[in-house]
Amino acid sequence: MEYSYETQNTCSKEIRFKLEGNVVKDVKFLYGGCPGNLQAVPRLVEGMTVEEIEEKLGGIQCGYRGTSCADQLVQAVKKAYNESKNIA
Repeated sequence: MEYSYETQNTCSKEIRFKLEGNVVKDVKFLYGGCPGNLQAVPRLVEGMTVEEIEEKLGGIQCGYRGTSCADQLVQAVKKAYNESKNIA
């Protein structure tokens, strides 16, 4: 299933991705952000589980923001996964 997440306190404003069970695919950061990072992160997490992404990227901060695009991806996939469990 495809999901969209509005980020908070990052340059990128939206993350879109697909979730198959707990496996994340086809991540896209939209509307701003650091181009290199926003190409690298989706390639690195392709096919990873929600838990693996949380372990690797959770808590990463960008400057003084208290979060980052990578950390927002963690929030997005966790939220989508928890919602998908309630639907099933």
